[in-house]
Amino acid sequence: MARTILVVDDEPTLRETLAEALEAEGFRVVTAADGREALVRFRDARPDLIVLDLMLPELSGIEVCRIIRAESGVPILMLTAKSSELDKVVGLELGADDYVTKPFSLRELSARIRAIFRRAEQVGAEGAPTVELGTAVVDLSGHRLLRDGAPVGIKPKVFELLAFLVRHPGQVFSREQLLEQVWGYDYAGETRTVDVHVHWLRAAVEADPGAPRFIHTVRGVGYVFRRPG
Repeated sequence: MARTILVVDDEPTLRETLAEALEAEGFRVVTAADGREALVRFRDARPDLIVLDLMLPELSGIEVCRIIRAESGVPILMLTAKSSELDKVVGLELGADDYVTKPFSLRELSARIRAIFRRAEQVGAEGAPTVELGTAVVDLSGHRLLRDGAPVGIKPKVFELLAFLVRHPGQVFSREQLLEQVWGYDYAGETRTVDVHVHWLRAAVEADPGAPRFIHTVRGVGYVFRRPG
């Protein structure tokens, strides 16, 4: 069955061009021209991925991203203006999976969409059973975090970061390496989003986030997952 992609953009020409190009690649495409319509289409179509412009009428793309993330872990690929660095950071911190800066090529967009789908499949396929972190349990194959047997709410990208780190115990990763491995791209000047996600991750798995037992900071380098000795 073809995967469904929701394309949200208020520019008719771009919206139609993206829809035609993605349909030509075998995807099923639904579209929306503003933020409110995007939420309606999302709830009706239950897409496998959302291409979401940040500059939208009715509701901004940032607000749409926030609302969708509260309801679903569906991958979100943001479309941003070249100058909107702050919006990129906010969108990523809200749980978007990737972004493309306008103007972009259809080839680049397609490559990023397929990379998102590959990463999602890899997380499910690699899945070793579980990893215990004190009272928390990481269910890698089920893509969930449990505490005392009950699921813990965790943002999809935070879980991907956790899964990546626990699969590489003792290996120190720079922020740039984590961006490349978990987010799937490299961009300068926005490594703060890694710090924000690590902050959320520690709040989810550490008994005392201020004195972490599992997710450690290596000063001047980055982060590492270690099992207590």
